[in-house]
Amino acid sequence: MRRTFLNRISQMIKEEKDTAFFTVDIGMWAIQDILLEYPERAMNVGIYEDGMLGIAAGLSAGGMVPVIFGIQPYLVERTLEQIKLDLAYQKLGVNVVGTGAAVDYSKYGYSHYCAEDAGVLKMIPGVEVVTPGTAGEFLSLFNQVYRNGHPTFFRISDHPNQIYDISVEFGKATVVQTGTKAVVIAVSVMLDDVMKVCGGKDVTVLYYTTLAPFDGETLKAVCKNGKILVCEPHFSGTLDYDILHAMDGAPIRLCHVGFPREIFRNYGSYDDKRTFYHVNAEQISRELNRLLGDGDD
Repeated sequence: MRRTFLNRISQMIKEEKDTAFFTVDIGMWAIQDILLEYPERAMNVGIYEDGMLGIAAGLSAGGMVPVIFGIQPYLVERTLEQIKLDLAYQKLGVNVVGTGAAVDYSKYGYSHYCAEDAGVLKMIPGVEVVTPGTAGEFLSLFNQVYRNGHPTFFRISDHPNQIYDISVEFGKATVVQTGTKAVVIAVSVMLDDVMKVCGGKDVTVLYYTTLAPFDGETLKAVCKNGKILVCEPHFSGTLDYDILHAMDGAPIRLCHVGFPREIFRNYGSYDDKRTFYHVNAEQISRELNRLLGDGDD
């Protein structure tokens, strides 16, 4: 996804004179020629995420289309006040592309973890949250919205889906398969694991690549018995408010697969952490069986 994004922003800077790009010591070597050739619209600002958002907001107010690239915990948590005041309150169109979601940067420790990012951003009204599962999905979603005039955060991953690459639409859930016993919500990079468990079963699989605005209409239309399993590559429960609101008081039973809301103090690779915290196909199978009330695999 990172390579796809950097190729796209290089193209934009060359061909679209109202675009601007800022990065914080990440990805700069991959597009060094752009930084050197277009210094008035492309810049590495260093470790200055909060100021960078303020600068981008000012450019947006002046009619530019700014794009920011950095590491997720610093783009979301370090800059929260700027997101709230400079972007959301002012209703300014700034595109923020963050890598290192959840535990993607597993070897760098807790300062580089960000399983809370989606939940934090979704609490700020007017902020759009986009979570593609593949490079192709990112490119499609980015091209759909980068000029829509809203603050939009793209949560990209170094661990994309390898099997499923879905045609996606901003703001809409995709029905991957239909069934009658339950609805399984797959968010972003969880789709491969969800389909490994659910493919061919009598359950509906809804694929979400836009978390805000949340497509509640599709969920309500396909969920007939109130049984919902949410598989999300961030803190478990991040989508619960949206789901409850979408179901409009109907009785539901929710099960979850996602990262627990705790400080991650263990060590290991990305796969080690997904196994340790049960964010994988095995846990999806267990939770689905629990939701359905049977012992089938």
